[in-house]
Amino acid sequence: MKSWVLAAVGAAALALGLASAARAQEPIRVGVLQYGTVNWELDAMVRNGLDAANGVDVEIVPFAGEDASNIAFQSGDVDMIVSDWLWVSRERQAGSDFTFAPYSTSVGSVMVPQSSPIKSLADLKNKTLGVVGGPLDKNWLLIQALAKRDHGLDLAAEATIVYGAPPLLTEKARSGELDAVLNYWHFAARLEAAGFRPLITGVEAEIAMGTTGAVAALGWVFRDSWATEHPAAIEGFLKADAAAKALLRDSDEEWTRLEPLVKPGDEATLHALRDRYRDGIPSRAPAEDRADAAKLYGILAEIGGEKLVGPGKAMAEGTYWSGLENGT
Repeated sequence: MKSWVLAAVGAAALALGLASAARAQEPIRVGVLQYGTVNWELDAMVRNGLDAANGVDVEIVPFAGEDASNIAFQSGDVDMIVSDWLWVSRERQAGSDFTFAPYSTSVGSVMVPQSSPIKSLADLKNKTLGVVGGPLDKNWLLIQALAKRDHGLDLAAEATIVYGAPPLLTEKARSGELDAVLNYWHFAARLEAAGFRPLITGVEAEIAMGTTGAVAALGWVFRDSWATEHPAAIEGFLKADAAAKALLRDSDEEWTRLEPLVKPGDEATLHALRDRYRDGIPSRAPAEDRADAAKLYGILAEIGGEKLVGPGKAMAEGTYWSGLENGT
């Protein structure tokens, strides 16, 4: 057979193979906050072709706020978002089939200046404490419960509490207007790079209140029905997610590539954000995480009441996706 015929046959076979691979890729629309930290992982995933390598085609759909992404997910405009298991449990109690696969154990921390005389929660008495997320923030409720149990201290009544948005509280902490601040993990990391230290982390509060390890605070949320209809999509996505996490865990160079998205401002901040992200990569068996989440649910239901968890006295069955324990 002449060489040009062989070349044509080879080209046709390659084109057919590429077309088949393209057809085999399952599309997944992932709704994210426009400037949220989830974008870092998804950018690494898509830019490095980890989604395609695992048979999925991830479309990142940005939203201006959490309410907008939740509405888009509920209306079916996206297939998946990142949220917490409390919200998933509430929605399941209301009749939805939403479910949760762990994404990150990173939670907020109470941060104080490096030179602060504050050494324990007891030292927050009569101090000014900034709190992000409002009165029903999970970390805030756990830290209040811990202060009450260990020190007999009612933080909400015996400290001056300032609620506010994360950037505002960060600046107030930097300027010395606050003695301490409870902020989300990435804002806490920025303060760490600026010379602050953690008084207590949300993970430490969880463990002090009875968990056996760090609980996934956030997860990939999708519908049971969607996972049943698209088993290759969810399996491929979670494998791509694991590959992206491994890349960001092991490669410092990848964080340099992410710098335009992360916008750290300086190298120390980039390193702090990188290290705290790595701390939040889930490492436990799903069954262990689910058991501890159920335990935390009971604690939060007791201290936060129906306003926080809804009418359910226990975490709704199926909140954690069953496929996690079936080897997916």
